[in-house]
Amino acid sequence: METTTNDSETLAVAADQRGTDLYQEQYVQSFVEKWDELIDWEARAEGEGQFFIDILKARGKEKILDVATGTGFHSIQLLKAGFDVTSADGNAEMLSKAFENARDRNMVLHTAHADWRWLNKDIHGKYDAIICLGNSFTHLFDEQDRRRALAEFYAALRWDGILIIDQRNYDGILDNGFSSKHKYYYCGDKVSAEPESIDEKLARFRYSFPDGSQYHLNLFPLRKAYMRKLISEVGFQRTKTYGDFQETYQENEPDFFVHVAEKTHRVP
Repeated sequence: METTTNDSETLAVAADQRGTDLYQEQYVQSFVEKWDELIDWEARAEGEGQFFIDILKARGKEKILDVATGTGFHSIQLLKAGFDVTSADGNAEMLSKAFENARDRNMVLHTAHADWRWLNKDIHGKYDAIICLGNSFTHLFDEQDRRRALAEFYAALRWDGILIIDQRNYDGILDNGFSSKHKYYYCGDKVSAEPESIDEKLARFRYSFPDGSQYHLNLFPLRKAYMRKLISEVGFQRTKTYGDFQETYQENEPDFFVHVAEKTHRVP
């Protein structure tokens, strides 16, 4: 007997795949343990160079909040460079792995388990800069959640603070199809990370590892102009967007965009 799915059931399944809190179920411990195979810390460090360090130092920023710590790559890079770093994440498994990665490098992370939507309940004090990297912001599926998270970031910054937030080039994927140089972010050459399906409301990525294991992440495909609009509407005065760490680029070329948003207008 053939089983059919009516439209309401299809919509219900789609809704289940598009929830902000879904990442908690998807970042299971076995996936987190493999995450660094995907990143390849050495290759990633070479690919991005001093980009974030230079931006922060050029603006005199010292106290940094990493709100999407993941397995700790950027927190540890900034600690090495002498910054005062607080490392936060919404997923406890990721924070545990980040702490372990720092310990293995003879460092101690100051960690906090925090949901961006209520960030200032768990994170206290004001910061010179907030970084939200690794395409992490695209875990937020509801516009209300995105606006609320950005407002929380804004409130946690000092009057002259900056927000550095990145995203995949979803415009390029939606308009021209998926391609990746695997040069800057997900550098592991034995791991496949590609969209299994994508539309304007959902990008479902499949991660395939050499041992045959596969995992999935459901992400919201943020368009660049929309993201810049949200940042502006929250109150940031100026945003400069880089493509794969370059100031000039063709819109469809970068794998990632990096937005540097300033809370107050800075004279060039």
